[in-house]
Amino acid sequence: MAEVNQKEEFVVEASGLTKIFKDFWNRPKARAVNGLDLKIRKGEVFGLLGPNGSGKSTTIKMILGLLYPTRGELKVFGQDPQNVSMKSRIGYLPEETYLYKYLTAFETLDFYGALFGLEAEQRKERAGQLLEMVGLAHAVDRPVGEFSKGMARRIGLAQALVNDPDLVILDEPTSGLDPIGCREVKDVIRLLASRGKTVILCSHLLADVQDVCQRVVVLYGGQIRAQGMLEEILREEDKTQIVTPRLSEKTVQELRAFLAAHGVDAPERIQVDNPGRDLEDYFLEVVRKATEQKISTAGAHAPGAMPEYLQKDSPQPSGQDILRSLQGREEEEKRKAEAARAEAQLRAATQAQEEKRRKELEELKGANTPSAEETAAAQAKEKADADAKAREELNQKLSSLKSK
Repeated sequence: MAEVNQKEEFVVEASGLTKIFKDFWNRPKARAVNGLDLKIRKGEVFGLLGPNGSGKSTTIKMILGLLYPTRGELKVFGQDPQNVSMKSRIGYLPEETYLYKYLTAFETLDFYGALFGLEAEQRKERAGQLLEMVGLAHAVDRPVGEFSKGMARRIGLAQALVNDPDLVILDEPTSGLDPIGCREVKDVIRLLASRGKTVILCSHLLADVQDVCQRVVVLYGGQIRAQGMLEEILREEDKTQIVTPRLSEKTVQELRAFLAAHGVDAPERIQVDNPGRDLEDYFLEVVRKATEQKISTAGAHAPGAMPEYLQKDSPQPSGQDILRSLQGREEEEKRKAEAARAEAQLRAATQAQEEKRRKELEELKGANTPSAEETAAAQAKEKADADAKAREELNQKLSSLKSK
């Protein structure tokens, strides 16, 4: 049991992970990920950063099992990413929201819940709670094809959480969202982390990453160029910041004199001003006041309460759960071994059949090809026939001369 818990400590483990895309002639075209070494702990909010083309999406697709690594080793929950049974523990919000536009908001969540094998009553309950959470309870019967980009993005976030996943991968989750939706996404991420869930956040909005992530890596050219705990890598060790209630001008001058007496006398090194409000907080306050005044809107409403099932602590695996997990792995290995044996047998049978056909063709070819003796006899016969024909023609000419 200790060994299983030790494996569960790291949700994602990558060693020397490399992905090379090739052209039609199987020649290397682009090295998207190059020797990536990565470990993501359980319960961690992890930021995957980098400019366009740095390998972020390729890394995510390999974690999801959608792409095969060219080289290296990758484990998710201690298993191969291609393991289908393990995927029920993952929730994924892709960069682009792909939905069936003729399904309603409720039908969409019900459909994805059915894919995970949830019971009908459980799907109905979770769909209602999730729609309330993302502020779309009023649009439960509207086809998602009528939704704006931001509303579709909210449905995408809801479907990523319908199975109560242990690993949530969010690729540009706040793209197209208003500040209300952005704050909601960050609140959901914080809630999931408090429950011991693991979140991988991939975003170009660095302010959002800074608000929620505990640790980040920065990719460039498919390699890690920087990594570490966010607080540590952003801390400016050579500066000190003091925040106080509003000070009078006299007090400020006294502070400046005190600092000058202690060697901090350069005016450009001392900054005294009033801190500004966060624009996101100001925006949310304006919306909150409008909501309290019951001003109607056809768009997304203010987010509701978090679903109850998302707020419950994840149950610890029992001994029976661990045994079932191990048995499932053994069965998976057996299936792989049986498939490999069947493939080898089929390959051997195919090769034997091809060898048999080759021998038959060679025999047939040998039977149709004359031997050297037969060839010489045929040539002698042709020569005798030609001589006989020449003699006959000569006799005919002599006969005609005699008659004249």
